[in-house]
Amino acid sequence: MSQLNNRRPLITVQLCTYNRRNLLGRVLAALFHQNLGPDDYEIVLVDDGSNDGTYEEVLQQLRPPCAFYLVRQRNAGLARGRNVGIERARGEFILFMDDDVLATPDLLAAHIRLHRIVPDAICRGVAINVESFDTLPAPSYSLRNYSGAYFWTTNVSVPMSLIERAGRFDERFCEYGWEDLELGFRLRSMGVPSVLTRDAVVYHYKPKLQPGQFDRMARQARAQARTAKIFFEKHPHWRIALATGQVAPMLFWSRIARHSGWPRLLQRIAGPSLPQNGFPLGLRRWAATRFARSAYYAELAGENL
Repeated sequence: MSQLNNRRPLITVQLCTYNRRNLLGRVLAALFHQNLGPDDYEIVLVDDGSNDGTYEEVLQQLRPPCAFYLVRQRNAGLARGRNVGIERARGEFILFMDDDVLATPDLLAAHIRLHRIVPDAICRGVAINVESFDTLPAPSYSLRNYSGAYFWTTNVSVPMSLIERAGRFDERFCEYGWEDLELGFRLRSMGVPSVLTRDAVVYHYKPKLQPGQFDRMARQARAQARTAKIFFEKHPHWRIALATGQVAPMLFWSRIARHSGWPRLLQRIAGPSLPQNGFPLGLRRWAATRFARSAYYAELAGENL
């Protein structure tokens, strides 16, 4: 599916999606209603192997006002999906977003304004976590929304020329985690500044965890640990060691905790396979989060829990 014109847009919005049928329509609708001329931006969406009806129920029904390009591929991971999107992009700048992020109407204009003021820079926007897209707080920045990530693809843009100079995303990051921060580290090493733009706001869908998600969270943590190893092997730098937890004190104390039986207690409290297990749901969520963290460090050490 494509809808293109001959004029080069100012900015490309690049998203990858996987099984987000219930959110994607809202996400795209927000991008279709921007305070920017329809010829000034385009959207490049990569469907990374969705099998939940995303194409049939959402994507086939779209009537985009701007240039729109859809790529459907077998599931290949986020780094590969991002690179496929970059290959299709025609904008002077490229904005990376996620498929669970709701844009505010001035989002794209705010990114462009920053790039006109500070050329050759990364523009980091603001992400406000919400449990629902139906009830949204005011789109204003606060310290609660702060992220120290240099390049975080929830809401970040950069001149296309810098992406090409940096070498795009590393497709060895085929599992969950770190592919955006790794590209950000390369951009930082090139001397590219990262500037926070407080009026470039999105809402990031973050509902409270439910017991049915606990097992997946632990598996995802192990995948993230495997990509963390790749990250540090590629860039053996203290920043990467700290960011990924691969420093001696953290590795030491995580090993002590594992051998003390702490993860087994956390797993019992979380009760990931049970809708209810006698513990309050808030306590179960806390235990599930800590158990996933233990699984992350166990994977780093090459151990089981």
